[in-house]
Parts: sequence; C-alpha cells; structure tokens
Amino acid sequence: MKRILSSIISLVAFGPLQAEEPARPNFVIFVADDMGWGDSATYGHPLIKTPNLDKLASQGVKFTQCYSACGVCSPSRSAILTGRMPYRNGVWRHLSGNHPAHLRDSEITYPELLKGIGYETCHVGKWHLNSKPQFNVPEFPQPGDHGYDYWMYSQNNAIPSHKNPNNFVRNGEPVGEMKGYSAQIVASEAIHWLEEIHDPKKPFALSVWVHEPHSPIATDPRFSELYPGHKNSKYMGNITQLDTALGQVMEALDKAGVADNTLLFFTSDNGPVPGFGGSSGGLRGNKRSSHEGGIRVPGVARWPARIKAGTVSDVPVIGTDLFSTILSVVDIPLPADRTIDGVNMLPATAGEPLTRKVPLFWRTHVSQADNRSALRIGDWKIVSNDEMNKFMLFNIQKDWKEENDLATSMPEKLEEMKKELFKVWKEIETEGPKEWWLGERNKPMKGAKLNY
Repeated sequence: MKRILSSIISLVAFGPLQAEEPARPNFVIFVADDMGWGDSATYGHPLIKTPNLDKLASQGVKFTQCYSACGVCSPSRSAILTGRMPYRNGVWRHLSGNHPAHLRDSEITYPELLKGIGYETCHVGKWHLNSKPQFNVPEFPQPGDHGYDYWMYSQNNAIPSHKNPNNFVRNGEPVGEMKGYSAQIVASEAIHWLEEIHDPKKPFALSVWVHEPHSPIATDPRFSELYPGHKNSKYMGNITQLDTALGQVMEALDKAGVADNTLLFFTSDNGPVPGFGGSSGGLRGNKRSSHEGGIRVPGVARWPARIKAGTVSDVPVIGTDLFSTILSVVDIPLPADRTIDGVNMLPATAGEPLTRKVPLFWRTHVSQADNRSALRIGDWKIVSNDEMNKFMLFNIQKDWKEENDLATSMPEKLEEMKKELFKVWKEIETEGPKEWWLGERNKPMKGAKLNY
C-alpha cells in the first residue's frame, strides 16, 4: 500500500522525470544522541571544541529554539521520519528491552515518499525504532520497510562498546566487529555509500544518526586529550568526536560537489545527562524532562541555495517539522489520511514565524513526574505532571530558564492553556495505538533501567 502511494505521488507531483529538470536537492539529517543544548561551542560552551558545527552554523542558520519531539530518543526519532507526534505514530517511549512497540509499517516516512520520485536513500547509525527482539527480524519493519535502499544500523547502543562495536547490521547481514569509534564508523559508512554506491545522477536522502555522546561513553584519546585535567574530558572529547564525524560528512559533500544543493540539518534526539558531563546550557531539566532542558536541542541547517549564511533564528522549530519541510521542498503533498503535526520550517530560517494547526506538544513516558507533559503556543508554555492535574505556566520567550511559574498569578491564562493541552492530548490519545499502551500510559515503569 505504501509503495503504491509513493508511485501515485511521483506521477501527480512531477510526472516522468525529464533530463532538463533542475537538479532536485539532497537531504542529510545528522542526529546526535543525548547531546544537550549547551554541549557545544556553537551554543556557548566555554571549553568544548566543535569547529565543524561552528562552521555549519556560519554557513547556514542556527536555531536558538530548536526542539526534539520528546525527552527520550525513540519517540523523537520516529517524529523526524513521520512528521507525527510520538503518541500519534505509536513510538511514545524508548524501545529497549522487550517492549512490543515499534515504528509501524502503516506509518509513512519521508524516505519512502522521496523514493517514489526517484531519490536514493540511506540510513547509517543508531535506529532504535524497534525493540531488541524485533531488531533485524523480517516479521517486524526494518529500515528497508520504511524507505531506505541501504542501511547499516544498530538497535540502540553500539555494543559491547562504542569502541570496536560488533552489533552493526548492514542490509540485514551482521557485520561483525568493526575497529574504531562509533561516530567515525558511522560517518565512514555514510561516505562509502555516497562515494561508491550512490548513483551520482540521482538525488539522495541520507540519515546519519551517531551514538555519541550516549553512554557508555567511549572516546578516542586524541579527542579527550584536548581537555587535559578536566574531570569531564572523556565527555567533552566525545562531543568533539561526533563533531569530527560531522566534518567528515561535510567534507564528503564538498568533494562530491553537492554541498550547495543539499539541505543538511544537525540536531539531537533529546537533552543531556549531567551525570556523564552533559550540559543543558542553563535550561531547566535534562533528558527525560518536558522542561526546556529535556527537549530544547541544537538545531543547525545549511542549504546555500536557499538559506542565508550566518543567520540566527529565534523562531521555535521541532524535529517533527523535518518531514513537512522536505516534502514542501520537493512539492510532495502531505498525506491526507492522517494528522501531520509538523510544518515547513523554511520560513523560520529567515526569522519568519510559522503557523501551526497543532501546537507544540510533548509527553515523555518515563515515570510519574511533575514535568511529563507540555504544550507551547507562541511565547506561552504549560507543563503538567503525569496525571495532568498539576500545572506550571511560563512565558518561555522571557523566561527561557523556566524560573518564574505564573500559574498562580495568571489563572485565566493558565485555564486557556489547560484547555488547549487537554484538547491536543485527547486528539492524540484517540488516534494512538491503544493496544500497545492502554493501561501503561499513566503508570510508573517499575524496575526500569535509565541507561537508554
């Protein structure tokens, strides 16, 4: 059914490919794992060296209010691919252990729609959109079922370590031990595909999802030695390690002569883990939180053909927007049979506001907490507890650290935001896959390990 839809879109949107048509743009989505908003020189860290991310920002736009779709990784990744909020697309929680959830075959991803109009597609790195018993099992959807021609991936972490991992699978075949560190392994595979497998006559979409700086942290000494004597030298070096991988990909795009016609977007799946050295840059909360520190992440986009170099944008964008943005660029209509939450973010690259039919919304499934759900409309953000009966209210534009709770002093605004929160959640709850999470959504995860 999904492949039929892609074929129809190809004919409707473009008709047969013509040699004289201008080259369609390429897309590269580079996702770090647990990298905080404050974990780079680009976003103000005084010590961590990120020369390639700095360069990327100087060549494009740096978003100061870029969000992930969730405070943990699997949901935010599913939202990037589908343009749909995690509870809506079925991946509402991290997919470790034996949980039955996965990115369903019924979901429509941007890679498969791009394939329908002649794109070649590749995914390298972390996947984490199925659980361990479903990984590389044909009965469950794998990257190839979601639109990728070529893939080399791990289920979650690279194991037994992010150094010399042995759990990568390439197009369904286990690779065995690979020497080196995960970020460089992933970047090298992406470059191998681009230079030796990809047909240069065709446009492409490439996903590069590195494992760094997720634990267990493994850092090449050449990077940790850049921070001698610092207690967090291993973590800080790990950020520089992933930044170097980004630089490898950027250099490969230059070498292939496609950088000017490629939309390259760098982001992270969620906020940091301070226990390992991560920094939210002063934001409240961290990974697993719906406060800003858990969901506000780096967001840098470069597309020389369309984005002015050296731009800084304060317009809120979210990973969910990538789906709609990519489809808008290639004139593919949004799927009409489902709710698409994201919007085209290109106007925001020039500082222009975005109009959203569905407000920004987050719900992080970890445990009962006072910061599990949140909704933002304009400058206003409401944060609720697990049961949605306790609330905090913030003017995020003025109070980006969420230090001044206005819930008591502004009861009318609070009621207005509560009404919107309940409305959006009800719509998502109705559409979500109840068979997977009915009875679980408001319960703590007993005995859950937080290393994910």
